[in-house]
Amino acid sequence: MIESGLKDVAIAENLKQFLLVLLVSLSVATLPQVFSWFRKIPYTLLLVIVGLGLAFADVRLINLSPQLILLIFLPPLLFEAAWNLKWSRLKQDLAPISLYAIFGVIIAIAGIAISLNQFAQIALPTALLIGASLSATDPVSVTALFRELGVGKRLTTLMEGESLFNDGMAVVAFVFLIAFSQGTANLTLQAVITQFSLVVGIGLGTGGLIGFGVSYLTQRFDLPLVEQSLTLVVAYGTYLITEELGGSGVIAVVLTGLILGNFGSLIGMNPRTRVIVSEFWEFLAFFVNSIVFLLIGDQIRFEILGENINAIAVTIAAVIGTRAIAIYGLGGLSNYFAKSDIPVADQTILWWGGLRGAVSIALALSVPESFEGRELVIAAVFGTVLFTLLVQGLTIQPVLKKLGLLQVQPMRQRYLEIMARQAALNRVLQRLTEIEKHPSVGTEFYNDQVSLVKDGLSQLQEEIVQLQNEYPDLITFITDQLREELLAVEADTYAEFVRTGRLNQELSLFLEDKTAKS
Repeated sequence: MIESGLKDVAIAENLKQFLLVLLVSLSVATLPQVFSWFRKIPYTLLLVIVGLGLAFADVRLINLSPQLILLIFLPPLLFEAAWNLKWSRLKQDLAPISLYAIFGVIIAIAGIAISLNQFAQIALPTALLIGASLSATDPVSVTALFRELGVGKRLTTLMEGESLFNDGMAVVAFVFLIAFSQGTANLTLQAVITQFSLVVGIGLGTGGLIGFGVSYLTQRFDLPLVEQSLTLVVAYGTYLITEELGGSGVIAVVLTGLILGNFGSLIGMNPRTRVIVSEFWEFLAFFVNSIVFLLIGDQIRFEILGENINAIAVTIAAVIGTRAIAIYGLGGLSNYFAKSDIPVADQTILWWGGLRGAVSIALALSVPESFEGRELVIAAVFGTVLFTLLVQGLTIQPVLKKLGLLQVQPMRQRYLEIMARQAALNRVLQRLTEIEKHPSVGTEFYNDQVSLVKDGLSQLQEEIVQLQNEYPDLITFITDQLREELLAVEADTYAEFVRTGRLNQELSLFLEDKTAKS
């Protein structure tokens, strides 16, 4: 009876802590709406700053465990990012993304470990764990800023694609190195390759099987709330099942999200359901990110950071340096061999925007208590994550501006506003045509409204011509927008044929194939 009462008290206390975290997060979310100055700071970074303030005042909202991040927070964040990542764009830059995600992780681990070992006299096993923890990028703050500023979609795809895949690589490498530090791993080349292939293979196999299985399952019914709930179960279920089988849950969730977002949502969901599911995941990502970034700041222990300031400084320098080597070196190789044509300006943003976040924190905290250098690993990782979020995260917008990647944003935004207004007025004109002969509509009112709408459409057309004259790059932007619209129409048509049983599988996109060949 006493034990039951204690459990009830613990549950009530945990609920209070959770509600407190949620209240603080939502309060921070409203700040940019009340004070315009805060709009200059990405929302996730604002949460980190508030969390730091709470940590400085020694107000701890909740105990953050690695299991909480890896099991509760990580699957939905990975799934949401993969769901929204367009395969057509990802496929075009698969070569550089693969290079960054695979060899970039290796370069980061090796470079950070060697730097710490040579310049900070840190034992190699500890240095390797710090390198593995910090090899995964988490640019959620940067990509959110990209969307807000209208930065090119290709740059966003490169950054998100790399982050999604290098998370899996980093976790796999970290597990290997933990086993190595405990003396339980066989690190011969053959053993490493075999084990790595097994972990990745199980992740890809499980993710693919669940992704395509659920895609065809949703063809059998049209229940928006059930399909929405199913995607949530799939995100967590895929991670748990794959980890239980000995594979990479991160890789499996990413692949499942890609399949459902680019295939399953087309053949198994009607347009209304797709919108409902997408909005649900947008909310969930906002909700989870709010908690994660607030808690990252709140978990900082300033006294521990101060005691290890030299190691943190070396780690930060190594992270920035190895990131530069990976991005510029591998980007150059991709440009030369795969004809990726990634400009130096874009590579610079990929370099400076390679922030570290929740995954790095979770990996550092998951170092076993028995490991001698655990405190040092946690301090170095927390300090570096803090630097990347606050220094690199807050300076990415000036860097974008300096490199000229924001110059066309006002023009693009104005063009999109004109197109939206033009579409609205055309619908108004269509509605007026439908009610022209309605007996209760006066002729004078009808003619006045038609004249008003047509004048508005003429003015908008003149503005478009003026924009095209002032900004020659607008033609390219318009062409890209139209190309995406045409590809979407073709893909939706094939998906409709599959959904109704007239095709067994979706056809490759004719327009995309022709564009690639030309």
